[in-house]
Amino acid sequence: MLSDIEIAQKAKMQKIVQIAKDRLGIPEDELIPYGHYKSKVCLAYLEKLKDRKDGKLILVTAISPTPAGEGKTTTTVGLGDGLNYIGKKAMICLREPSLGPVFGVKGGAAGGGHAQIVPMEDINLHFTGDFSAIALANNLLAALIDNHIYHGNLLGIDVRRIQWKRVVDMNDRALRQITAGLGGPGNGYPREDGFDIVVASEIMAIFCLATSIEDLKKRLGEIVIGYTRDQKPVLAKQLNAHGAMTVLLKDALAPNLVQTLENNPAFVHGGPFANIAHGCNSVIATQAALKLADYVVTEAGFGADLGAEKFIDIKCRKSGLKPSAAVIVVTVRAMKYHGGADLTTLTTENLEALDKGLVNLERHVENITNVYSLPCVVSINKFTSDTPAEIEMIRQRMEKLGVKIVLASHWGDGGKGAAELAKVVVELCETTDKKMQFVYDDSDTLWDKINKISKKVYRASEVVADSKIRTQIQNLQEQGYGHYPVCVAKTQSSFSTDPKLRGAPENHVITIREVRLAAGAQFVVMVCGDIMTMPGLPKVPSADKIDYVDGKVVGLF
Repeated sequence: MLSDIEIAQKAKMQKIVQIAKDRLGIPEDELIPYGHYKSKVCLAYLEKLKDRKDGKLILVTAISPTPAGEGKTTTTVGLGDGLNYIGKKAMICLREPSLGPVFGVKGGAAGGGHAQIVPMEDINLHFTGDFSAIALANNLLAALIDNHIYHGNLLGIDVRRIQWKRVVDMNDRALRQITAGLGGPGNGYPREDGFDIVVASEIMAIFCLATSIEDLKKRLGEIVIGYTRDQKPVLAKQLNAHGAMTVLLKDALAPNLVQTLENNPAFVHGGPFANIAHGCNSVIATQAALKLADYVVTEAGFGADLGAEKFIDIKCRKSGLKPSAAVIVVTVRAMKYHGGADLTTLTTENLEALDKGLVNLERHVENITNVYSLPCVVSINKFTSDTPAEIEMIRQRMEKLGVKIVLASHWGDGGKGAAELAKVVVELCETTDKKMQFVYDDSDTLWDKINKISKKVYRASEVVADSKIRTQIQNLQEQGYGHYPVCVAKTQSSFSTDPKLRGAPENHVITIREVRLAAGAQFVVMVCGDIMTMPGLPKVPSADKIDYVDGKVVGLF
């Protein structure tokens, strides 16, 4: 059996200028090519499309992730190919992979099997340099902060209250908390500092929510970098940083166009994590795709409790986007894992574990249909080890909830294997009378918002925070940030903050550990449990298997 990278390396790609012209009607002179097979689409051209009618938006989400894997990106790509296979004009919108997971656990994030976007190696590595631009803009601001302090600190920044961290696009736990400025007066003032991973940065969040260069620049200027001794906020624009940061980001803001293995168009742009940020590709890319295609398939990171909630409560709320249907991705083996089965036994029929684990899927279905009010279909990524009895049990449980299931084989069969899924999705898009709803209202207080998310989506009994955290939240409320959405940073592996609690735990407690204001992104981050904004590498990282042999990259997924 060929690996994902071996399948990708055998792909018969078309020149991206041809894909753009033939499939999307984009003239060659409206593209900024990066070689033969990837390109940016000029922002000025996208402005010309604003009066076109929007296509239908389809959200792909999933159950709570497990070590067994679910295949959400693979399904997103497969569904896009499947829609084109049945004769629809469809596009895919995905996030760019972060090098942290690429060299850490996942080993790649461009789909899998015969449902991939290509050039896979480029996409998983440096791609068009967007992440580098985001990191440089972030770290320019960090350098300007320390430089301002070094040269007299006219703004009176309290070095103990600097909120802005440096970033690097790699999992490196040693950088979580550092001391900067050591080595004498010539190196600045010593202070505590730290690094986040690029995809957890506010710049990434701003990048993906901005609707234009002008909007980007305005948001960058509103970043709160820290506070004075009398606790007044200090903004990036007070350091005159936002103009230079915009210059670093101006080229990156144009969406990246690539293709699937079946030569269908895909935008891959932006990449915030969903467990520590809002987890969606850029608004610019999604809005552009809706003008260029009749159906647009996009995904939100991790399960429907994290990615889908943030997609709706942050991205849709801020942009006006409204999905017409949702797809929940699941595997039989993942359900058995949620039911307590050991990883080593997941290929063996186990109806007892499956029965117990299905509560996780049921919870996600209930959230999608009742809390977010979206029509949905459950897509089962088919494995040869799945038995008829196991599939039938899932079908019966979903039937009780009024939700269809589809067996999809896009991993092995490409678009043809997702044709049935595509037909069901089209039917949902064309017949639904549901209207998407948010989990909370803009007018709710920040405390009420985190409570509504926790109780409605996570099924928690209460939210707790110490007096310091509660004071921070109240201060943000009084300072005029109360209308902002809340972005919950927590483990993706459970509805709770304990990654070991599988299935669908209820009446657990959500503990807020930290509160971060992202004034440029226009949301408030609530860090819950033990989640880290700078992940670490596992004992045996994917980097161990990645190599360059005989002129080819190997081991990349």
